[in-house]
Amino acid sequence: MRYLIAFTIVAFTLPLHAANFAWTSADPASQGASKEKLNALRDDLARRGTTGFLVIRHDRIVCEWYSPDFGPEKMHGTASLAKAVVGGMSLAVAMQDGRIKPGDLAANYIPQWRGDPRKSKITIAQLATHTSGMEDAEDGNTPHDKLTGWKGEFWKRAPRDPFTVSRDDVPVLFEPGDRVSYSNPGMAMLAYAVTAAVQQPGGPKDIRALLRERVYGPIGIGPKEWSVGYGATYHSRGLDLVADWGGAAFTARAAARIGRLMLREGDWDGRRVLEREIIRTCVNPPGTPAGKQWEGDESPSPGFGWWSNRDGAWPSVPRDAYLGAGAGDQLLIVIPSLDLVCVRNGSKITDEKGASDHWKTIDQHLLAPLVAAMDQLHLKPSSVIHAVHFDPESTIVRKAYDSDNWPITWADDDNLYTAYGDGRGFEPFVKPKLSLGLARVEGGPRDFRGVNLRSDSAERKGGGAKGPKASGMLMVDGTLYMWARNTHNATLAWSTDHGVNWTWGFTLDTSFGCPTFLNFGRNYAGAPADYIYVYSQDGPGAYEPYDGVVVARVRRDRLRDRSAYEFFAGPDASGSPAWSPDIAARAPIIHNPGHCDRLDAIFDAGIRRYLMTMSFGQGKGWALLDAPHPWGTWTVAFQTADWGLGQTHGYRLPTKWISPDGKELWLVFSGRNENDAFCVRRITLELYSDPPHAAR
Repeated sequence: MRYLIAFTIVAFTLPLHAANFAWTSADPASQGASKEKLNALRDDLARRGTTGFLVIRHDRIVCEWYSPDFGPEKMHGTASLAKAVVGGMSLAVAMQDGRIKPGDLAANYIPQWRGDPRKSKITIAQLATHTSGMEDAEDGNTPHDKLTGWKGEFWKRAPRDPFTVSRDDVPVLFEPGDRVSYSNPGMAMLAYAVTAAVQQPGGPKDIRALLRERVYGPIGIGPKEWSVGYGATYHSRGLDLVADWGGAAFTARAAARIGRLMLREGDWDGRRVLEREIIRTCVNPPGTPAGKQWEGDESPSPGFGWWSNRDGAWPSVPRDAYLGAGAGDQLLIVIPSLDLVCVRNGSKITDEKGASDHWKTIDQHLLAPLVAAMDQLHLKPSSVIHAVHFDPESTIVRKAYDSDNWPITWADDDNLYTAYGDGRGFEPFVKPKLSLGLARVEGGPRDFRGVNLRSDSAERKGGGAKGPKASGMLMVDGTLYMWARNTHNATLAWSTDHGVNWTWGFTLDTSFGCPTFLNFGRNYAGAPADYIYVYSQDGPGAYEPYDGVVVARVRRDRLRDRSAYEFFAGPDASGSPAWSPDIAARAPIIHNPGHCDRLDAIFDAGIRRYLMTMSFGQGKGWALLDAPHPWGTWTVAFQTADWGLGQTHGYRLPTKWISPDGKELWLVFSGRNENDAFCVRRITLELYSDPPHAAR
């Protein structure tokens, strides 16, 4: 078969909208990142073969470093990272144009396969996700230039071109779709099929031109910042074919622009370059078999040229993370929940322990420390709450000095009932210092009055972890309920006379070490279902962060019956929440390794959203989360690693003090620096649906 190789140089002018965007640098702390941790990671990577390291958070460069022989204007080879930024991106454009679908048979675009018993079954998605069954063009550790037969031809690209070799000579080793098995020829045939699919009068003839016109140009990647396909175009059977499995080169900042486009799910500063659902399909294609890429390796899940963490292959990394990867550990990392893009170039990341699993090495020496340098919750931003505004610090009201915790509920008598720890309550103080004391809060947020309640059956003594303390309060149907932690996990108690006399019930002895209730309106008014919900960080105590948040539910008329509790066990096959009476079957509603600390939850009737406050970051950080259902999906409305008030904790939102439209709330929190207190500060929610600046 005859074929030709053509080398092409093409110049183009950047679109005006792309030229308007330029990377700017910022202090890491201003973007919720640790400068010290990023510098330590940079220095460690420099010792492990790295030539370029670029970290972008919230659209700002927070770390950029190059070895002496590299720099921001020098391109670096991608190796198989091309599978994502060339193969995956060209497929995405063809999908957007309706020229091809993931479920299409590849034989629709490769006529020579139509009569083959296995190749005729291969789909486009299987080519893109290494599940086609096509053999790889590798032979152990043999260098490419030493390979013989069709494998040698594939890499040497002579005497036949790699597309003809892949189409005609590469065997299919197993039934397409059965499992994951890495295949460079499979990616070559993806490029072949995409090229055939996009042929139309006046349109681009190859995927190089397609990407230049539809992706690279529109997002501002200049002609001196990229090259693809080994600089060659192969002509075969009327198609102009460009390699998508390797042979590309990008500057780090150019690669980061592709990461930015992916992070924004196809949007480029208001221009829709690719559709959101197409991006989501490319990084998490439905129905792709999860499995090992090769024996002994727990690999991430394959996307269309990308690798996804959706199955938790990297335990300390958010599940929405994905990356493109090439030999020598050329990496383009995207973590949407952290609003983070990272580029790493160089030679293979070395491991002094000689680890053979390259994914684990990448996780240990790059991914895990990178995530650890972001001192924030790894959740997606809220699509409902645009911003959270705080009244000035000078407006904060502080009472009940030297007491803390303050779980709080709105009772049937229109008062708030709360509990304090390690203190003497409101002025005038009670004489003994109590580990668990009770109080009633009368009035509104601007003129409230705290009244200490005395109860021999509820009060407890003992400092710190030695003394029981209230972690959750709820009034429902005229009965006041309380969770008390530090009781070998947590124990339920209740009072039918507004806190005077208490009965102590069962103990949750697994997980749920610091539980709290979901509060609705007055006396639990406004609850949409006949359930009570209980939340906790997924651990036995209240004095260290854990990896997740768990939730239980129980019918309101059986709240005192341990056997009636059900625990969220993850989504079922239809995506609806599954509940199990077995606490061992619990699944987190929030997974955020090492960052899930004390929390509280309410329903904001005005905006019809569930709100959760949660501490993280060793006592200074906290977040306000929102969700459409009690179990989620939880997103971040506000978070801060340090909001400037020192060591504060115990963030609560009394439902009595929420405005009818749900946008004005009053935050109750504990302490300031070393002085605990009942602190009240107004916050205002600005919604995406609000007119500009309406919340102010």
